[in-house]
Amino acid sequence: MSSAVIKEILDWVKHIALAVIVGVLFITFVGQRTVVYGMSMFPTLENGDQLVIEKISPKIGGIKRGDIVTIYIHGLLDEGKDYLIKRVIAVEGDTVKIEDGKVFLNGEALEEDYIRGDYTYEEQLKSELVIGKDQLFVMGDNRLKGGSNDSRSLGVFEVKSIRGKAIFRWYPFAKFGSL
Repeated sequence: MSSAVIKEILDWVKHIALAVIVGVLFITFVGQRTVVYGMSMFPTLENGDQLVIEKISPKIGGIKRGDIVTIYIHGLLDEGKDYLIKRVIAVEGDTVKIEDGKVFLNGEALEEDYIRGDYTYEEQLKSELVIGKDQLFVMGDNRLKGGSNDSRSLGVFEVKSIRGKAIFRWYPFAKFGSL
């Protein structure tokens, strides 16, 4: 082989290696694709929806009420499913109460036009709850009885268990767009 061919091959190898490294770094630290399993976030998200999750917000304190997040909970769900996708309802210092089918945040009833049904069941949350330091209270949008495993039955989640924030649905194409 001539030196020009070897140089061309090495140039290709260098560019492919760089692309792989950039891709791995992006997926590890910036964003990734995830698939929704189940109907706990219905009607906002459905089984099979494919989302883009950004991973920077949880690391810099950018998670706020209303965000849809992925939560890592190893060993709590069925085998192979270590993530929940839920909506943040309350953050550190907030008070949450569910009464007569309504969610109250800091004493005010939440207007939740995104939920399934018009009644939120308490599940195991039976009294007012103050969200502690570095904790979040999350719920699925499917508020029908048994529609979502969330903070009502699993308790609050540590902020450090948040892996990312859903920012975009790219499939199905008919629902393509930001969340």
